[in-house]
Amino acid sequence: MLFFRDADRKVLSWCSYDVGNSAFATTIMAAVYPVYFKEVAALGLAPNISTAYWAYASAASLFLSAFFAPILGAAADVKGSKKRMLFLFTLVGVLSSGCMAFVGPGNWVLALFLMMGGTIGFSASMIFYDALLPSLVPAHRIDTVSSQGYALGYLGGGMLLAANLLFIRFLPGTAGARLSFLSVALWWALFSVPVFLFVDEPPPSPEGKDLSGTALFLKGLERLRMTFREIRHYRNLFVFLLAFWLYNDGIGTIIRMAAIYGATLGIPMSHLVGSLLVTQFVGIPFSLAFGSLASKIGSKRSILAGLFFYLCITFAAIFVREIWHFWALAIAVGMVQGGTQAMSRSFFASMIPPGRTAEFFGFYDISSKFSGIFGPAVFGLVTQVTGSSRLAIAVLSYTFILGILILRKVRG
Repeated sequence: MLFFRDADRKVLSWCSYDVGNSAFATTIMAAVYPVYFKEVAALGLAPNISTAYWAYASAASLFLSAFFAPILGAAADVKGSKKRMLFLFTLVGVLSSGCMAFVGPGNWVLALFLMMGGTIGFSASMIFYDALLPSLVPAHRIDTVSSQGYALGYLGGGMLLAANLLFIRFLPGTAGARLSFLSVALWWALFSVPVFLFVDEPPPSPEGKDLSGTALFLKGLERLRMTFREIRHYRNLFVFLLAFWLYNDGIGTIIRMAAIYGATLGIPMSHLVGSLLVTQFVGIPFSLAFGSLASKIGSKRSILAGLFFYLCITFAAIFVREIWHFWALAIAVGMVQGGTQAMSRSFFASMIPPGRTAEFFGFYDISSKFSGIFGPAVFGLVTQVTGSSRLAIAVLSYTFILGILILRKVRG
């Protein structure tokens, strides 16, 4: 990486973090750990209860991330500490992932605790990672670089998931799964190094130069209050956040509950992990394709196209009966997941006023985290009460329908 031009090195270093943390998104959040929890850690719990507990823990971790996101974002803008905060929460995520290797049969409380810690580290770190993007490249390159980050993230997460699939297939007992959790910690740590070495910290707000401790925390709260008041003047941005709050709820729930849903239907772990691995590699070209599509028809229309496709996927998931059905849905999700999220990130970045990136990305993240609370919680509640995960999937369709209707009102 040292041999690239400075600007290219910074972009590649920023994208490298996507390669690293995507290992958590694929192996821990989406593919291996949910099934490990279902089949090993939750041994002795009724199937619908273990699914509900996983959903509730996911919702709780997102609530905690969402509660602190805007305060942390505002403080990072004031003090110029985006990279420092990125390091802190990366460390939380890495340590939580590594400790998952020590979860054994019946240790469902520890398993959920570590999942919550890893999710908080992953979610909070994204605030500061995303906030580096607007100062990294000119506005006209944000769509492209955002898509490149997602595409490389799919590649990195997919490569490690492929290795983890081999571990699970050829190592005895739970050794393969446990080793995969350790590999996530090492992978995430390794690919995080370039962003700390080569990406510059955006300059702090002048008002934060001499603040520390309690004064910094209070300043963060004050900036948060001001942002809540000012955001009403950014109508386009506010309406987009409302739409994002809804449709991202559906996307996040699909990511977090897909493997649990498949396990409930009796699909073997090898097929669950294999199909979600395909999702990663399908996502690489389609994430880049969304960037090209946005340059022709705009980010908003690209997002809408992805959401219509997601709506179809949600309805199709209700009728999954065979293993190949799950594989087909995994491929379909890969076609829109990364592209829709990348375009959402870049579309939002294009509307942020200068000098408020971490603070406003705190709002972006609080929207995604609070929205992510309701989807898993509703999924868990419906499953626990009715005993049917199919009905829980059907309920998710409202997130995409309302998201589409509101997004259509955004100018752009």
